[in-house]
Amino acid sequence: MKILLMEDDAVLSDILLDFLQESFHVEYAYNSQEVHKHLETKKYDLFIFDINVTGQNGLELLEELRSFSDNTPTIFITAYTDTNYLQKAFDIGAHDYIKKPFELEELHARILNTKRLFNIETNQEITIDEGIVFYANSKKIIKNKKEFTLATKDTLLLNYFLNNKKRLISSEELMQNIWDFETLPSDATLRSHIRTLREIIGKEKIQTIRGEGYLYE
Repeated sequence: MKILLMEDDAVLSDILLDFLQESFHVEYAYNSQEVHKHLETKKYDLFIFDINVTGQNGLELLEELRSFSDNTPTIFITAYTDTNYLQKAFDIGAHDYIKKPFELEELHARILNTKRLFNIETNQEITIDEGIVFYANSKKIIKNKKEFTLATKDTLLLNYFLNNKKRLISSEELMQNIWDFETLPSDATLRSHIRTLREIIGKEKIQTIRGEGYLYE
């Protein structure tokens, strides 16, 4: 599980990093500018943002990220007791919050709860091509910094192709391994799913071998 932590209190950030890195992969940002630098090249499973940081605050940062269709689950850390701040956090798309001072184990519990709610697993990055990265568990493709959310069947199909590179795969094999017997699709439906993948990752990646099936290069 990859977490991006934004906290400008040097002492607290050191404590949080030492604690959280025992269980998770955690990267650190001092302010919103550093968050944006991380997001230029990486994808995270969870954001933990302090609200009151120097410069653009955590609320403003999340509101901006949500406007870019970044729906990464987010937990806010806050010293505020005013419920207006908390309401604002939820209105712009936060999923949880924790008030300072707090026990480290409480934060850990909230992270695990978020992981359970969003079914977050270790989300291995699979590089498809230059500038194209596939995240199977979150059903997403990042292509030249643009995010595409895949349907479940599209995700399963792409994963199957990636696990069977350079091997001729028949339509029947794909149907039997991706769909239940009771819901086997038509050839037209299968072609539609493959067309969707080609539009994102490139037509040349999935070749049609006429009369035989498909080959992933």
